[in-house]
Amino acid sequence: MSLLDRLFDLKARGTTVRTEVLAGATTFMTMAYIILVNPSILSQAGLPAAGVAAATCLAAGVGCLIMGLFANYPIALAPGMGLNAYFTFTVVLGMGVPWRVALGLVFISGVVFLFLTLTGVRRLIVSAIPRALFAAIAAGIGLFIAFIGLKSAGLVVANPATTVALGDVKQPMTLLALGGLALIAVLEVLKVRGGILIGIVATTLVGWAAGLVHWNPQAYSVAEMTSTAFQLDLKGALGLGGHGIGLALVEILFVFVFVDLFDNVGTLVAVTTKAGLVAPDGTIPRLNRILVADAAATTVGALAGTSTVVSYIESASGVSAGGRTGLTAVVVGLLFLVALFAAPLAQAIPAAATAPALILVGAMMMAPLADIDWADPSVAIPAFLTLVAIPLTFSIANGLAFGVIAYVGIRALTGRLKRGDWLLAVLAVLFIARFAYMAAA
Repeated sequence: MSLLDRLFDLKARGTTVRTEVLAGATTFMTMAYIILVNPSILSQAGLPAAGVAAATCLAAGVGCLIMGLFANYPIALAPGMGLNAYFTFTVVLGMGVPWRVALGLVFISGVVFLFLTLTGVRRLIVSAIPRALFAAIAAGIGLFIAFIGLKSAGLVVANPATTVALGDVKQPMTLLALGGLALIAVLEVLKVRGGILIGIVATTLVGWAAGLVHWNPQAYSVAEMTSTAFQLDLKGALGLGGHGIGLALVEILFVFVFVDLFDNVGTLVAVTTKAGLVAPDGTIPRLNRILVADAAATTVGALAGTSTVVSYIESASGVSAGGRTGLTAVVVGLLFLVALFAAPLAQAIPAAATAPALILVGAMMMAPLADIDWADPSVAIPAFLTLVAIPLTFSIANGLAFGVIAYVGIRALTGRLKRGDWLLAVLAVLFIARFAYMAAA
């Protein structure tokens, strides 16, 4: 028996080294767009694009290696879509939190997530949240991402009379974005591996050829690639320096932990079920190891200079290609580390090229809505409020709050609230207190 077979239990899971390598390459191609999209979002918060690209590759690479070697699952990790938008547009631009402090909060959230996992609190929280709210949160984040993409593409603009309106589709960059949207959509329908990445690169090349994108290539600089590394401000994140820990910082930390928790559970169930790795009783073996790997990746990402790292649903593409063990994740991790040396190229990608990716990634996050029982008002109303509040208030926290409060309120007023819902009721009370504090401030 070979070393790899013993390490990853290949024979027992009915796979081979060749299959696992091909599966890893497939997963990497389907999620490599994050190397270009993540810097385009976080750079709007003031982070250097090349540094974020390098941090994205490093966090994803290390996270995948930990997942593969420690948990032995074919699940890939990278900075999460949705949480990077929350980091930029809500935390930094909306609440005025310096990006270094925000990175400190990401690091602390990773530590908190690790603590919740090791103490078993995570299981308690997950069991308390209705599955319908899981689905609504995921889809609401998808709408949030898509709205940012539409705005970046110039397709949606502010309007004092109607709040938002259609942008000027005759603008060259908007036309470029529309072309990119059409290309990526066609590639996805045709199930071309790496369709999103191919579409981003092709749109960028068209922009260069048309003279719409200007970039002066420079030699790779180590300083440029490490410009976000170890820049997190832990003292600021902890509220040290005489200011105390403000409610705003607690809320941000809560959202980072809460959304990461939900995002991982949904992805883990989908990928492990597809791979046939779920136990007969419905449990996921070595679940804590998976969550430990995720928490460790988030702390590494914060140290390197990027937002929260999560498990990627794109891992299902590698599973479809035959991936069944952690060797698949290891291959993905190694490919991300190789991509690290191309990080400075992220500066050359215009918003018109990444905006279509945001729109279509958001569209693909709508799938969980099919799991909601829309015929049951006690479920449908909280889910709908969660779904629309996230993009319309530009806040994942508000969406969570509306959904939980509505769910508990409806259950309480109709006599359906059970003793087992106590934790959910506590969360609802905390959310109400949050809104009261915001109103009084």
